[in-house]
Amino acid sequence: MTEASRAVPDFSNWSCPLPLVGYPSIVMGHGGGGKLGNELVEHLFLPAFRNPALENLGDAAVLDLPAGKLAMSTDSFVVRPLFFPGGSIGELAVNGTVNDLAVSGAEPKYLSASFILEEGFPLAQLAAIVEAMAAAAKTAGIQIVTGDTKVVERGHGDGCYINTAGIGALRPGIQVGPHRAQAGDAILVSGTIGDHGMAIMSVREGLEFESQITSDCAALNGIIADVLAAAGNSIHAMRDPTRGGLASTLNEIALASSVGIEIDEASMPVRTQVQSACELLGLDPVYVANEGKAVFFVAPEAAEQVLAVLRAHPLGREAARIGQVTAQHPRMLVARTAMGANRVIPIQIGEQLPRIC
Repeated sequence: MTEASRAVPDFSNWSCPLPLVGYPSIVMGHGGGGKLGNELVEHLFLPAFRNPALENLGDAAVLDLPAGKLAMSTDSFVVRPLFFPGGSIGELAVNGTVNDLAVSGAEPKYLSASFILEEGFPLAQLAAIVEAMAAAAKTAGIQIVTGDTKVVERGHGDGCYINTAGIGALRPGIQVGPHRAQAGDAILVSGTIGDHGMAIMSVREGLEFESQITSDCAALNGIIADVLAAAGNSIHAMRDPTRGGLASTLNEIALASSVGIEIDEASMPVRTQVQSACELLGLDPVYVANEGKAVFFVAPEAAEQVLAVLRAHPLGREAARIGQVTAQHPRMLVARTAMGANRVIPIQIGEQLPRIC
């Protein structure tokens, strides 16, 4: 899907007065704190994200938070292209932040959204992004309660960047973290790997396959809530393997917990078209980004129960058990290949696929 083919709002149906309708593209005034910027908030952001905390339109949102510990996360999104098969920067900004909170054991509650827009960026595309964010927030069950807009001169940006911050309430009694993996833990992944990164690359490189590669961009708080409800403290660690893919995530946990990790390449779920695209581009799927998958480190006695819970959820039907934690070769990730050999999978020095989120 190209930006041009993306469905955009019909400006004739907008209730906003001039000058907003009179400017089909972002101008510097939209970030200047004056009438143009106010109308962008009043007639685009506020209707899309409407909730009591946001409607105050003060310098900060006043939130009703539950007692106990909170989790907070922040992220920035610079994906190129802005629209891709399976999503856009809008869904990505919401889901990425929701997932960071969810894998920390928190129930996501609130989100901020700040836009950095380039002068000349089409207002219709901004509206499509905002509407995608609103739909993703509704699906995830969170509220976007505050935000900001800045505009940079033409040629000093790349259309649209989004920065978010998220707040979630930690579930009582749940303790998960990258330092809590233990020898014997089973390692589960909630579905196929590499989908998002290769969806982005297939668009950039103009690759065509018999079936389109689609991003896995999705909010994981629902499926994670199911897992925690079923297995509780049998879940020792959770991560969403985004930039750097599964390999980077597993290496980070091996380092944080001072354990060894062994995975079976034959057990890793990879779509045929993703594998083909990786081979064509000389990439390894274990390093390719995901935006709708989670990795779970689970006490061995609960592994089958958790796998059944994952497969019962629409986002986890292709969940798989891919390896285990070991006391051997601490702080290293080792893969068993299809040929029966072992290979060490290191953390990459750089990034295989820049600007995939």
